[in-house]
Amino acid sequence: MKQCMDSENLHRRLKKIQGQIAAIDRMIDEDVPCEDVIVQINAVKSALHKVGQIIMEGHIQHCVKDGIEHGDAEKTIAEFTKVIEQFSKI
Repeated sequence: MKQCMDSENLHRRLKKIQGQIAAIDRMIDEDVPCEDVIVQINAVKSALHKVGQIIMEGHIQHCVKDGIEHGDAEKTIAEFTKVIEQFSKI
């Protein structure tokens, strides 16, 4: 997986998401209005979705491309279809 993407970028993004989740947890303890908590939850969802997009792009550029060029194209496409199905559930 490391060969497919910039792992430092992903780790940085995930640490930021962890901080956002911790902030949401504090917001609940501090009795912050529900609307504000929902806004922050949406921000985390968007950030996590972006991480998924980055991983998906790396997967396409490396794994899928390599599978089509040097492996079993039909199998690669079938596996990638499953990946897209899973990602689209987010």
